[in-house]
This record gives sequence, C-alpha cells and structure tokens, in this order.
Amino acid sequence: MTFHRNPNRRDFVKGSAAAAGMAFTGGSSVARNAHAAGGDQIKIALIGCGGRGTGAASQCLSVPNENIKLIAVADAFEDKAARSLGILKGKFGDKVDVPPERVFAGFDAYKKVIACDADLVLLVTPPGFRPMQYKAAIEAGKRVFMEKPVCVDSPGFRSVMETNKLADEKGLQVAVGLNSRHTAPVVETIKRIRDGMLGELQYTRAYCNNAGVWVRPRNPEQTEMEYQMRNWFYFVWLCGDHIVEQHVHLIDQANWIKGDHPVEANGMGGREVRKGKDHGQIFDHHFNEFTYRDGTKMFSQCRHIRGCWNQGGTFAQGVDGVASTRGTITGKNAWQYSGDHIGGHQQEHNDLLAAIRRGEKYNEGWFGATSSMTAVLGRMATYSGQVVKWDDAVAKGPDEMPEKFAFDAEPPVLPDENGNYPVPVPGIFKPY
Repeated sequence: MTFHRNPNRRDFVKGSAAAAGMAFTGGSSVARNAHAAGGDQIKIALIGCGGRGTGAASQCLSVPNENIKLIAVADAFEDKAARSLGILKGKFGDKVDVPPERVFAGFDAYKKVIACDADLVLLVTPPGFRPMQYKAAIEAGKRVFMEKPVCVDSPGFRSVMETNKLADEKGLQVAVGLNSRHTAPVVETIKRIRDGMLGELQYTRAYCNNAGVWVRPRNPEQTEMEYQMRNWFYFVWLCGDHIVEQHVHLIDQANWIKGDHPVEANGMGGREVRKGKDHGQIFDHHFNEFTYRDGTKMFSQCRHIRGCWNQGGTFAQGVDGVASTRGTITGKNAWQYSGDHIGGHQQEHNDLLAAIRRGEKYNEGWFGATSSMTAVLGRMATYSGQVVKWDDAVAKGPDEMPEKFAFDAEPPVLPDENGNYPVPVPGIFKPY
C-alpha cells in the first residue's frame, strides 16, 4: 500500500503551512463571519493535560489579538486535569471558562470533550491515542490541533490518512505539532535548499542525541495499565519509542527537504544504559539509513545516553555546499538567517488561528502522518535488524494498541515474574 502526497497539497511540503492559503466554501460561522482577527469567539477544548498539553493550551490562548476561550479539559487522570486547569486559570483568568461539569477524566473523557460546543480541540495525550481521537474529532466536525507524532504503528497511520481525507472533505483545519514547520530559520533554510542553493542534493543527516527524559517510578497501588499510562514514554503502544516520539521532528525536516518519504530503511539500535524495570521496552539508541525513491539517503541518529556527544538538527549535503536547518548554508552560495526568531510552538497556533479566521484549506495531517510513519519504519528496522520496505511496513505492520481501554484491563505488553519487560532483539524480532 503506497501513500503519496496529492499534488494539491504540495505547498505544505515546500514550506510553512501558513503559506498554503486556499479558500473553501464550507466551514463554520467563525470562518464565514469573522472579517478581522478576534471578531467571533473561538472556543477551544484540551484533551491531554500533561506538560505539553498545558503548554499547547497556553500557546493557543496566547495567540495575539484573538478572542479565544477554553471551555473544557480532559485527561485519563483526574489529578492531571485539575492541575492543568489550575495553571491555565491562574495565567489566563476569564479566558478559561471550565466549570466542574466540563472537567472529564478516564479513557472515554475525550468523547465527552468532543461532544462539547468547542470549535477547536487540542489532542495532546500520549500519541498512541492520536488516531482514534483525531478520527472522533473530525467525524464530529471539530477543527484539530494534534501533537506529534500522530501515530505509533501502521494501523494508526492508515487511520490518520483516512481521517485526513475526511477533514479535507469537511473543510476542517488541522494542525500538527511539528513546530519547526513554523520556525522561521528552518522554513527559510529549507526553502533555499529546495530552490537549489546546494545544487544537486546528495544526502541528509538527522540527529536527535541527548540525555533523555523523565522516569516515573511505580506506585504499588497502581494497576499495570495505570503504571504504563503514567510512565508512558517507555512503552511502544503509548509513545512509539523515542525515535517516533522525539526524533520525528528531525525526520520530518529531512522528508520536507526531499518532498517525499523514504521507500525503505535499515538500521541498528539497542539498550546500553537505560535497562531498568522503569525503562519499559524501548531502546536508548537508534541509527537508520533511510533510502528515498530516487536513491538518495537520510542518515538518522537518535540517542538517549548521558555523557555522549549531543546533537540536534538536520543537515543537507549538496554538490555546492552544506545546509543546517538552524539557518546556515556554507559553500558556493553561503547564507545565514538574520530575520526574526518567533518560537515555533507559538507560531504554529498563530498560523492555525489565522487559517481558521480566513476560512482557508489547511491540513498538516498529511505530512504529520508520513513523517510519523517514517519514524515507525525506522523503529521496525532497528528492532529487527532487517531492511524494511515502506509498502510492506504500511500494509503489514502490527497493531500495537490494547484490545480494551480500562485501568483494570491488560496492556499489550506485560512484565515477567522479575518485573522486566520483553525488549526487541535484532535478528530475532520480526517487523511484521
């Protein structure tokens, strides 16, 4: 099964999605009646109240000159919903109008939020839930901001691609938290690469090497499902491994430079230092060689090990020079970005609200899905040690999600009698 971008979406590949202004005739009264920013109130709702969810809601509420109100919040855990709401209320005051009856908790809380009278929903739960929540929101006619990645497995990718079609049919704006698409130095650098300033492109390099993230220890009173939900970063069904959850930003930049996704990957990885019981089943390092349909390569590294060489960014090598997406080109056509620096996390919300106000066609779900699936492809290659083809991965990749969503249900991976989780072994693990 092959998914290629429709030509009428090509503007989203070339640069910031804010530039892709194509009016549609449908849409809500917000788009039809608002002749200036802030004219009609836009009601938003938050699904997923962790740090990133609270940050996304804060950025949306901070869009300049906008009449925005938060009307509902939801999280699997009541304490997280309450904490997030308290932070947002303290910062934004009357822009937060969330009475107790619109604070929802549990696995089905997202359905209750989507049933509220919100114009825009923010989907910021652990990414394993993204495909089903995105589908529910678009079916209900909601505009969507969803954090990256948008899927953690092949069935999730296929679901998101189908929902993208429905969003376009309904004329609903969709933003994805690949914030470098809205970060000016990145946008300007990639525009110049695609305009030919490096000459013929030879390969790209993508790095996400750092010390890693938090660990949340087990509480003896927790069920296995609750423990994994609290410590979600370390389980494939929830986060996809850090190649998917974090490195997707840099993989997306490489895909953006190429205007396509790879057709295959081979790689290696494992666990060298992050081996504890609280580290679940994921690797602490991955290296991939991705191959695009024209034969060019993306060399990809991501590592969570302290005391090692750290690097974050994407680099493009051409016959006439080298570009860094931080905003520099060296070689024949040397250039350095010197414009404004507005944070991409804020700008992506500014651009989404502007598109809603103008009633523009705006769907970042397409590149969000292909870049997320590229990261999944890389994980399948590093876990297995095999060359994994894109079409095979999309069509045959396994479903990582549990059969039942409940705190007393079993998650799809369980610890052994010593509390250790099964970890993929290259050469033995089967990608599908």
